[in-house]
Amino acid sequence: MRKIISIIILVLFVSSCNEYQKALKTEDVAVKLETATKLYEKGKYFKAITLFEQIAPAYKGKPQAEKLFYMHSMAYYKNKQYGLSAYHFESFVSSYPKSEKQEESAFLGAKSYSKQSTVYSLDQTDTDKAIDKLQIFIDTYPNSQYFAEANTIIKELKTKLERKAYENAKLYNSISDFKAAIVALDNFVSDFPGTPYKEDALYYKLDSAYQLAINSVVDKMEARLNTAKLSYGSLIKFKADTKYKKEADEMLARIDKELKQFTK
Repeated sequence: MRKIISIIILVLFVSSCNEYQKALKTEDVAVKLETATKLYEKGKYFKAITLFEQIAPAYKGKPQAEKLFYMHSMAYYKNKQYGLSAYHFESFVSSYPKSEKQEESAFLGAKSYSKQSTVYSLDQTDTDKAIDKLQIFIDTYPNSQYFAEANTIIKELKTKLERKAYENAKLYNSISDFKAAIVALDNFVSDFPGTPYKEDALYYKLDSAYQLAINSVVDKMEARLNTAKLSYGSLIKFKADTKYKKEADEMLARIDKELKQFTK
């Protein structure tokens, strides 16, 4: 019985391959469309795309075009070719404004951009673009069934940008450019007031101010020590039981000790 089933599967596989090869070679666009549609429905997106690309120019303006171009766009998306799916979905939305697939296509086109967003440590150009595209979708379709998902994706993308901004600001502390670190971390906290990295940012701002102060020439030290003391206060005010309490208290003790020389 197993042998018979295996033979049947093999026959169907060979038949399917032969059908695809015939469709590739034929000049009959109707055969290509029929085969491409079957392949698409079976989830064989790469092969379907190859046939769709062959016949797309011939079907422009024809009744079958709307369904063809929708499947073509979706095949790219399902095949994880997000750059191409973004382009083709946007083209579909522009070409078929009254299509019942228009809203879905607009959403998937915008979502395709988000799929190209890289990890936070790399360039975030695609992330910015994805946020813009998704926001346009939300503004265009405020009652869409995809509204909540679009908002969730935007939130995830903005979190990535937030992490990028924090790491960039913190980097100045890591390379001992303490003046730049203070400015960058200050700007970060201002730009992202509700950030989950606020405690960390305030600590590294304190550390930067502290390092800058204790390594200063005498005529600049007093003012910088007082600035560092204010940074300590900001951290403790934000979170009295901060995870950096031990380090912060040690810095404060050194700051107070150094300040005594200016009160004599």
